[in-house]
Amino acid sequence: MTHPGTLVLIVAVAVLAPLLVHGVHRWARIPLVIFEILLGILVGPDVLGWAQHDKVIDTLSELGLAMLIFLAGYEIDFAAVRGGTLRRAGWAWAVSLVLGLGIALGLTGLDVSQSVVIGTALTSTALGTVLPILRDSGDLRGRFGTVMMAFGAVGEFAPIVAMAVLLSGRKPGISSLVLLAFAAVIALTVRWALRPRPPWFSRIVRTTLHTSGQFAVRFVMLLLVAMLGLAHLLGLDVLLGAFAAGLLTRIVFQGAAPESGPEVLGKVEAMGFGFLVPLFFIVTGIDFDLASLLDGGRALLLLPVFLVLFLLVRGLPAYLLAPRDLARADRRALALYSSTCLPLVVAITTIGLDEDVLGKGEAAALVGAAMLSVLVFPLLALRARAGTGGRAAEGGETEEAEAW
Repeated sequence: MTHPGTLVLIVAVAVLAPLLVHGVHRWARIPLVIFEILLGILVGPDVLGWAQHDKVIDTLSELGLAMLIFLAGYEIDFAAVRGGTLRRAGWAWAVSLVLGLGIALGLTGLDVSQSVVIGTALTSTALGTVLPILRDSGDLRGRFGTVMMAFGAVGEFAPIVAMAVLLSGRKPGISSLVLLAFAAVIALTVRWALRPRPPWFSRIVRTTLHTSGQFAVRFVMLLLVAMLGLAHLLGLDVLLGAFAAGLLTRIVFQGAAPESGPEVLGKVEAMGFGFLVPLFFIVTGIDFDLASLLDGGRALLLLPVFLVLFLLVRGLPAYLLAPRDLARADRRALALYSSTCLPLVVAITTIGLDEDVLGKGEAAALVGAAMLSVLVFPLLALRARAGTGGRAAEGGETEEAEAW
């Protein structure tokens, strides 16, 4: 570690951020992530210049992003979102991809490589960022929560797959074969996870929950690291491995130790949201190229354009293809939540910068618009649902929606 002071500063910022959220809560419900990013920008090189990079901080930041996607994968209950809701979510994302690529081609003057980066970024949903907001507001329960989980899961998972195929640097055919190989391994792992675990597994999970052994937490970390390693070995984005690890962890603990699952998740969330995830968002702020954005040129003009495009490309298909039993206010909230993005936009723009297919100005505009989406869209969604009392149809999908 070449800059230990920066790590101390980042952790101090992580402590300060929830205090600021608590302080302004009486006037406005601002998501915690906004304060984390803004404070990162403040201590970063373009403002105060207090924060310096080193390999340790970069590695911890990457682990934070992986943990965020892992927790998003863990939250997905495919037993609840399957059927018509999941099909509608898939079609909505497919429409978003076509819209995103088409609009990006127009913006970039038919630059295919740059259009793929921008178009894919426009289709993402920050489910990991939205989940704490939904949980805190009570919107995660009931029919609306189920629909939002389906649309959010597809909006988080599908862009990761698109990144693996379109942004890997390989030919799409070869990337697809590698992705199929990864999917086959995951399928075999899921089949293993669905098998009944021996009695000793749940017993040791239960007996070590409050000891130094912490078998369950170590097992979760093993699954996460194994999936990250497999994705890296196959040349895929590690976020795909993180998401798969979250899904597998849920399957294992639902079947083997259902009584201990919530407590195990609480411990993993404490490690993620208590340290690694805020570190990722703060480093995102530190890395944000504020100078390029405020240069007064094209980048600053693109920022509001990208913000509107997030809503048009991702939100409009979600609104139009939402299950028909949702009220209009819930459809608006679904569109706004679905348009909220950030982690994958950061990941996708980083790939674009590394491969020299995206300029610093365009990357700053995309990330800046994504940060504004996290600030603006959830607040508007909360307001849209406020008139409904947070209630939606609690029954299963209508027969018409299931048959769609």
